[in-house]
Amino acid sequence: MDELIGRLVVNVGVERLAAEKAVGIILDFLKKEGPPEKVQALIDRLPGAEAALAAQQSEPGGMFSMGGIMGAGTKMMAAGLSMGQVQGVTKEMLAYAREKAGEDTVGEIVGAIPGLSQFV
Repeated sequence: MDELIGRLVVNVGVERLAAEKAVGIILDFLKKEGPPEKVQALIDRLPGAEAALAAQQSEPGGMFSMGGIMGAGTKMMAAGLSMGQVQGVTKEMLAYAREKAGEDTVGEIVGAIPGLSQFV
């Protein structure tokens, strides 16, 4: 995850801790909303993804426990990202995922989650 986190800090301009949280939030969202076998294939190809996912899943939901794409965005904003940074982080993470897992895998995941393609 260090490579991805570094890219988010440099290319999107987010703090390292916020970038780490955002990656976990996005992975958790994909795992809950996407096709399980495709998302697992993606997670398996992203070094450190399991640890980022585990860290996110151990976070209490609190008042930000709504699900879906809006819930993920709300969680990222609560972690300190602006709306523009949420979109930037999501785009950068999916670009990184395409590099590691391939366009077909990422495309199938994005296509299977209603509304996600509008944000990427």
